[in-house]
Amino acid sequence: MEATLMKRCNSLNHMRKSLTLLLLALLLGTSNPGAAQSRVGTTAATFLTLGAGARGTSLGHAYTAIATGPDALFWNPGGAARSYNDRMRGGVLFSSNKWLAGIDYNAFAVTIPVTSTGVFGLSLATVDYGRMDVRSVARPEGTGETFGASDLSLALTYAMPLTPSFFFGGSTKYVYQSIRDMSAKTVAFDFGFVLVTDYLNGAQIAASIMNFGGKMQMQGINSELNVDLDEKNTGSTESIPARIRMDQWDLPISFKLGVGIPVISTSNVELMMLADANQTNDNNLNSDLGAQLKYFTRNLAFNTRVGYKDANLDNVDTHWSYGAGLEVELAGARFGFDFAYIPFDLLDDTRTFDLRIYF
Repeated sequence: MEATLMKRCNSLNHMRKSLTLLLLALLLGTSNPGAAQSRVGTTAATFLTLGAGARGTSLGHAYTAIATGPDALFWNPGGAARSYNDRMRGGVLFSSNKWLAGIDYNAFAVTIPVTSTGVFGLSLATVDYGRMDVRSVARPEGTGETFGASDLSLALTYAMPLTPSFFFGGSTKYVYQSIRDMSAKTVAFDFGFVLVTDYLNGAQIAASIMNFGGKMQMQGINSELNVDLDEKNTGSTESIPARIRMDQWDLPISFKLGVGIPVISTSNVELMMLADANQTNDNNLNSDLGAQLKYFTRNLAFNTRVGYKDANLDNVDTHWSYGAGLEVELAGARFGFDFAYIPFDLLDDTRTFDLRIYF
């Protein structure tokens, strides 16, 4: 029995080291922006990189290492297997984000314990770009018609602890985009793990691979038309049905490596310092930084947060983000409210509101 346990522990330790080295190699291998032509703006469904929820947003997206409960479904599936407040493993998240230019970005997630260790999760993210006027060359002020555009992501997740300190999870995700009468869809996968160490007050190391999957290709009636294959021949038909073949676009695959260190950890106060390295296939390697100060008792918690996003990029309109959260435990459940605020220099400021229930 002991030999079996030792063998399993050695295998898990080897797995941790291998995963960490693999992700470091992926990050370092793609971090040189001069090695190839820039691919900025060459992916579809970029809403998948926005990040859902006020906590991760207010921390500047440096959230891979400490995401737990329903939040983790959007940041690191492995975190969904971790208990919250040392005993709660199920939860529900409702998030509303008033994004730029009147765009609404809303998210819903739920995690449900199904065994003594495993957790199932369901998550939904939607983006509504609103209604816009149809314009043409002949009528640049508008034809009187309007059209809409929207995005959607629906994912099913399973996560479990492989040891008391090592958590792993994966998601299967359906991605859909539409604009007027055109749409595109595909399937993607997310994977992530979290390792809680015994060092530095319980430092946490995590990594995730998000949006790994198929390509997006627009299809619909706007790509259909009638053509005349031989315009010089008056006897040829002028209405042969044809379809324009649209280009295929990759999803924004994201590789993240995160670290969280409790630099202050007492019975009622915790100061967590966070850092993420983030590499996507349509941008250069960048780093995100965050800090969370938490005061807590058994039935109450208050958090303040600050983040600094895209530390390696200068050509962005904002870097800083701020937020706060309050939780109260009542009748065996825990209710939370979180808020995030991002000030932009040239664009409108954005705000995110979350409602959470843990059980």
